[in-house]
Amino acid sequence: MRLPSGRTIGPPEGRSWGLAEKTFNDLRADNRIWFGKDGDSTPRIKKFLNESDGQVVPSFWDMTDVGSNDEAKKEVNELMGQSDVFDTPKPVRLINRMVEIATKKDTFDIVMDFFAGLGTTGDSVMVQNANDGGNRRYILVQLPEPLDPENKDQKLAANYCDKLGKPRNIAELTKERLRRAGKKIREENPMFAGDIGFRVFKLDTTNIRAWEPDRGNLSQTLLDSVEHLKADRSEADALYELLLKLGLDLCVPMEQKTIVGKTVHSIGAGTLIVCLAPQISREEVEPLALGIVEWHKVMAPAGESTMVFRDGAFADDVAKTNIAAILQQNGLENVRSL
Repeated sequence: MRLPSGRTIGPPEGRSWGLAEKTFNDLRADNRIWFGKDGDSTPRIKKFLNESDGQVVPSFWDMTDVGSNDEAKKEVNELMGQSDVFDTPKPVRLINRMVEIATKKDTFDIVMDFFAGLGTTGDSVMVQNANDGGNRRYILVQLPEPLDPENKDQKLAANYCDKLGKPRNIAELTKERLRRAGKKIREENPMFAGDIGFRVFKLDTTNIRAWEPDRGNLSQTLLDSVEHLKADRSEADALYELLLKLGLDLCVPMEQKTIVGKTVHSIGAGTLIVCLAPQISREEVEPLALGIVEWHKVMAPAGESTMVFRDGAFADDVAKTNIAAILQQNGLENVRSL
């Protein structure tokens, strides 16, 4: 075997190599073989902390291994381009250690932080993925706690939000840090093809109108209930509620296409197809349905697909029945209205 130093070695006398050549080459290609600091030592297999079953994690972590508060502040100051934006950040290396111990790199593990602060956990997950080619994901929870420019401890952070043109709250700092961290990771690791994006969700009430009859004006209540979606909600709001109700991942890929002037959304490569156009006439039913059928054939999802339309969009019951019939004739059986 030729070592990185150029020296050629064989197995110890009277023994053979402990791995098949292909297995060894695969590990070497994955950077899992260690040849010593100078590349001239007998090869050893690298074993990560999360692969060591039964190994007890030390209770004391030295700051030389996991960083310090000073290191964390320096990281944040350099990343955000301003000093003292946040008082108590955690060092990325500290969270990296936790992520390395608690997760596997290739099983889409989710790391959740209920008190995100400045988003160190999200930053650390992306860094760890860049380090080992992993596909870990993260969920960060942060209340939009207001920042008061009159409070001396919050003034710099509030002014920073003003400079960004964002509302004065901690959640905006979290998002900005993640954007900058992702950009930095991409610049420092040009060969890393992992995902550095994120989506932001806010807790709210349902997008569907509740039945709240006005006993003094029942006729108007019935007319108002023809449209099931609340007037102040967007298509995106309704789409994500559908994902939740159908048990789909909120981070599934989304595409959209215009068919006969109507925006049609494909979620999860055709697992869910949604058209929330406010109006669909009788004349538009057939070309819209056939356009969806053709797009569905191109996407060719592995399992059953669900079609969802806005219930109040159809000109009449005939239009609604016809679109369902055309889709079902072409194998798209699961048609619903919202």
